[in-house]
Amino acid sequence: MEKIGFIEIRITGSKGNLDLSPDNFDIREIISILENAENLLYPGEKRDRPAISYKIEEGSVKHILKTSIQYIIGFNAVIGQVRQVQNIDFLDLGTAKAFENIQGIATNRNYIFSIKTSVENTNEVRIDRTTRFYRTEAIWADAEFYFYGKLTNAGGKDKANIHVLTEELGTVRIQTPISFLEQYDENLLYKTFGVRATGKQHSETGEIDTSSLRFIELVDYQPKYDELYLKALRSKAKKSWLGGINADNWLKEIRGGYDA
Repeated sequence: MEKIGFIEIRITGSKGNLDLSPDNFDIREIISILENAENLLYPGEKRDRPAISYKIEEGSVKHILKTSIQYIIGFNAVIGQVRQVQNIDFLDLGTAKAFENIQGIATNRNYIFSIKTSVENTNEVRIDRTTRFYRTEAIWADAEFYFYGKLTNAGGKDKANIHVLTEELGTVRIQTPISFLEQYDENLLYKTFGVRATGKQHSETGEIDTSSLRFIELVDYQPKYDELYLKALRSKAKKSWLGGINADNWLKEIRGGYDA
């Protein structure tokens, strides 16, 4: 049986004259905590993540989230580093955004958050209106991307988007003008396309902020292996610059460069 651990998110504060407790902690606030806790533990693709169970306790309000101990141990290291450097720029995007959201709640409602784990001698991080757990804006730069994959969903009532299943990033959601979807005659679903989009990219790690993606255009993309085309390219290369290279001499030059 898989070993289980937990994270504890304790919130203290008040609502008017009443101290915060499970009895006056609104369901929408609980939903927000659950969404952010999931991103703290599993910032990437969540389709195959382990189960997370939940309970709420007194004191003032304690949110207990149980899951695989492996991820709890990893998260304990994360909050230890966050507490030490008082910065979240080094975190995966999903985790950093969860910290930002919790910081926003603490600032707007004057709540105090204490986050720790079930690990022995757990690390603990405190978030309140005096802390500043926000990403450094200068690190995230505007960029342009091409995503290739199968389009699995398109539409939306107010803010339309398309979902593209890619090999590298899994499913990415790209905000798309309703006008484009309205005027596109063909059925887009389950066909392979290239999508040109803009968004934010981390200037140091190259990580893409997938929540910032905006559609530019759809690119026809029909990948296929063309043996005759590849043979023609190889033949052309041999007749041009490769034809004048002596392989033995070229290897000696390369090895000599390493020896030097």
